[in-house]
Amino acid sequence: MVNASELQAAAEAVLFSVGEPLELAKLAEALEIEEGTAEQILMNLSASLEERKSGITLLKLDDKYQLSSKSKYAPQIRNVMELKRNAPLSPAAFEVLAVVAYNQPITKAYIEQVRGVDCSGVIATLCQKQLIEEKGRLELPGRPLLYGTTPEFLRCFSISSLDELPPLPDHSSEQQEENAEAEENTEPKEEA
Repeated sequence: MVNASELQAAAEAVLFSVGEPLELAKLAEALEIEEGTAEQILMNLSASLEERKSGITLLKLDDKYQLSSKSKYAPQIRNVMELKRNAPLSPAAFEVLAVVAYNQPITKAYIEQVRGVDCSGVIATLCQKQLIEEKGRLELPGRPLLYGTTPEFLRCFSISSLDELPPLPDHSSEQQEENAEAEENTEPKEEA
């Protein structure tokens, strides 16, 4: 029987070799163990990496796991790999990304309806940066493409699932308060 430390080492080797997010079920299958055991092995691996202050961290991306370098070492990695610094996202790109993240799967037409402007270029840029991707087609005339976020989106924003996105503000209660104040200010005042 394989002991826990050997399973942890095997899990680390598999995740390192794959180099991209791997589903828990596939890892469990590769290690020939139950998914619950695989999840415990990964929790132990994550704790071990943190305990020894490793430059590597274990990311949980929805139901997938991936080994990644810690972001604080990005400058050193860029120096060695001579990578160009990625251009930051524009405010328009952040707006489109937010609309997609909170409403996915979503069509380009819906995004443009929300924003009020053409979003073709921004959508192409976000697809190129692998923050959003095509998720299929809508069963309507013209069969428009549907877009959704990617595992890269989760990794980029350091969240493990879309459930971790902050809730949208509730404007309905604010609107009711504003309407009530407006009514108070417009009502005729009685003379004494």
